[in-house]
Amino acid sequence: MGSLRGLRLVAGSFRSYERDAFSSLRLTRNSDLKRTNGFCSKPRESPKPPTHTYSHRVPLHKPTDWEKKILIWSGRFKKEDEIPETVSFEMLDAAKNKVRVKISYVMIALTVAGCVLMIIEGKKAARRNETLTSLNLEKKARLREEAAMKAKTE
Repeated sequence: MGSLRGLRLVAGSFRSYERDAFSSLRLTRNSDLKRTNGFCSKPRESPKPPTHTYSHRVPLHKPTDWEKKILIWSGRFKKEDEIPETVSFEMLDAAKNKVRVKISYVMIALTVAGCVLMIIEGKKAARRNETLTSLNLEKKARLREEAAMKAKTE
């Protein structure tokens, strides 16, 4: 049994060395310094930088008259003369979103104002006893009278 314990002890220490080796491998992948035999050394220089470079130009768009008005309404520019000949799509999208939000706020305000107006008008009509039920009954009575008059004349 003593030898089995010894094997387990050796296997456990082997696993700790294995973890240290893997952590040093991760260190070489994630950092600039490589770890070799407990010492740090600088990484080797890459052979040569890439010969072609990518130019990340933003595609530009010539705004129409309507888009110019949107740019002014959004507050991006004060006058139409200040708007450049070409603008980025991102700037145009941001201006459209701002105008869209402003229009939705106006629609919300108009909806609330309409609701308040209808409540006020409904209360005034209720004070005058003009309910839908009374109006409907009056209309039906009038139609019955007209139908009775037509029946007498025929």
